[in-house]
Amino acid sequence: MYKRQVCGIATQVTTNVWGQTTTSACTGSGFVLTEDGYIVTNTHVLDGAKAVTVTTSDGTEYSGKLVGADAVSDIAVLKIEAQGLTPAEFGDSSSLQVGDDVVSIGNPLGEQLRWTMTNGIISAINRDMVYNGHSMTLLQTNAAINEGNSGGPLINMYGQVIGITNMKALSTGVEGIGFAIPTASIRPIVNALLA
Repeated sequence: MYKRQVCGIATQVTTNVWGQTTTSACTGSGFVLTEDGYIVTNTHVLDGAKAVTVTTSDGTEYSGKLVGADAVSDIAVLKIEAQGLTPAEFGDSSSLQVGDDVVSIGNPLGEQLRWTMTNGIISAINRDMVYNGHSMTLLQTNAAINEGNSGGPLINMYGQVIGITNMKALSTGVEGIGFAIPTASIRPIVNALLA
């Protein structure tokens, strides 16, 4: 059931280094906001994107159009021309407690591992972290989050999205420290982007 709410996000990024222009593909995740094709993801998933392809759970690929993005909150909304999608249900992140069960769904390491689900718990609530020079208050989880999971949902035991996975601790010897933007922060920003 959860899989129908999750999307793969693929971008074409063009870079110019020392006069050499290269185009590379980057991947991330997202989830369905509305049945008529609004998709939520992380802003950093779309950084530098010249083109965005959204793949729904049935394998259909759509061209994604950016509706709006907020770099400070790391939240972006895309629109695809689709109907009858299964929207994710939002849960209340403010009611979470340390030890609550959660799952992360996304595309770790790219399309080959699309819609991978990992489980864990809420390890901490209200972690103040700095991302791209901005302070963010995030949920901490030990559910496995890897490159490509960014923008995917963190889901509670009732099947509700309670966060958007957006980063993990990267350091030698560090495992099981991932972070997600709580829905309490997501909702007002998504509403503003849609408006």
